[in-house]
Amino acid sequence: MLDMGFMPALKRILALLPRQRQSLMFSATFSNEIKKLSEDFMNYPTLIEVARSNASAENITQKVYLVEQTDKHQLLAQLLRGDDAKQVIVFTKTKLTASRLAKQLQREGVSADAIHGDKTQLERMQALDAFKQGKVAVLIATDVAARGLDIDHLPMVINYEIPHAAEDYVHRIGRTGRAGASGTAISLVSPEEERYLADIEKLIKTEIKKEKANLPAHGTRPQREPRGEHAEHSRGYHTPAPKKPAHDPWFDKPYVPSISAPAVEPAKKTHEPVTGKPKPQIPALFMKRQG
Repeated sequence: MLDMGFMPALKRILALLPRQRQSLMFSATFSNEIKKLSEDFMNYPTLIEVARSNASAENITQKVYLVEQTDKHQLLAQLLRGDDAKQVIVFTKTKLTASRLAKQLQREGVSADAIHGDKTQLERMQALDAFKQGKVAVLIATDVAARGLDIDHLPMVINYEIPHAAEDYVHRIGRTGRAGASGTAISLVSPEEERYLADIEKLIKTEIKKEKANLPAHGTRPQREPRGEHAEHSRGYHTPAPKKPAHDPWFDKPYVPSISAPAVEPAKKTHEPVTGKPKPQIPALFMKRQG
């Protein structure tokens, strides 16, 4: 609550409370920044740790799939078709991605809904209730849903995009494996996000198992069986046409001059007029001058 933009609301609430009070603060992660903020609201607090600081639950199986950004949706759809993906929360970084992803999954026949900051409180509660009742199998959420959600026996959490803040990862995967139950947390990590993955592993002091996505190659389509004469050719029933010779034998023969006919002397020029064609007649008008 302290690092997600709720500071003004917390200050207004605390201003209405008596000065002499007992305040308790709970968190799965405790960064130095949060400790500094908590000192503004608490007097000489005592820190009690029931588990290792910033640690993820041991009953959560964590996996990382190294995948290109353009292949993430294809891999997500493949994971959601698995038998252990009966109820899944999928986390994204932005509200726009959450909305688009939910609509795309709906078009593909997946019962999905989105929950993020642009939705009203009523819309968020309705989506969450539908998810808890099993009417919605996949809930696409931003970090606004990473804290405070308590869903019994949630089997899987998928990070479609891993968070930039390593502490948010611990909160996200903490939605599964609650109350001693086992759970699975899968992260889809593109090459651009590997530096954030290194920060997460440094925080939780654990190296997460990495696997490569097994996706079909792009553009591969089953070839159609040829029909007609092409079918016989493809089955090997035809004999290939003989190849043409590399050189035409006519061009390989030596040159032999042919016997030429006696030359005809050209006709001598004469000055006699040509009488074959009549001369064209030219009309004329003669006028007699008087005077």
